[in-house]
Amino acid sequence: MQDGTAGTIFPAMNLLDRVLYRDGLMLVLDKPAGVPVHSGPAGGPHLEHWFPLLRFGLKRPPALAHRLDRDTSGCLVLGRHPKALRRLGALFAAGDVEKTYWAIVAGNPAEPEGRIEAALRKETRGTGWRVVVDPQGQRAVTDYRVLAAADGRAWLELKPRTGRTHQIRVHCAALGCPVVGDLAYGGPAGTPLQLHARAIAVPLYPGRSPIVVTAPPPVHMRAALAAFGDAETCGNIMRSAVA
Repeated sequence: MQDGTAGTIFPAMNLLDRVLYRDGLMLVLDKPAGVPVHSGPAGGPHLEHWFPLLRFGLKRPPALAHRLDRDTSGCLVLGRHPKALRRLGALFAAGDVEKTYWAIVAGNPAEPEGRIEAALRKETRGTGWRVVVDPQGQRAVTDYRVLAAADGRAWLELKPRTGRTHQIRVHCAALGCPVVGDLAYGGPAGTPLQLHARAIAVPLYPGRSPIVVTAPPPVHMRAALAAFGDAETCGNIMRSAVA
């Protein structure tokens, strides 16, 4: 399998090393950037093909509880059996799962934190499609916070309150700060997509605190993140951003 972002081979067995959390109902993987989660029209390698490696003693492989874009890295939730998938699906549908993303964007928002409320619609163009802001589209809400800013770029923490396709990417562009590497929505070229699913909090078991899982920044984002300050400052942000 090829990690198109890092430009290195991603062996199938490395998937086991990317398990961030496991219990009887759920797995959380650190998804590599550049790898689609499931097969697309053009075929090719995809993460779902290797899920049989993640049975961990169960008869059937786990399945996707939600999706991440091909070029987005980080926390990806799998249900280990049909009952678990139904429970996870209900939590995602109700908006009870809190997702935290990190993005490096071009520009700096006018306010250090805020909420983006811009309805979205999927628009077909020729043989392709993209998502556009449209008041008649589906409701979409994203909260953001600036973690750091330097040299015309900002490091944002983003919490989508709805789960629309390409929501964070389009909302950042609507904010006037497209994600670096996101050519589809006006981001600067010359680098892979700088978007990472940093953490996820899943209230899987009633009466217990949510299960919180974090994924380390991928290799292709670390140098860019370090540019926002000294190692101690960045380290403090990484430790406290999802606390």
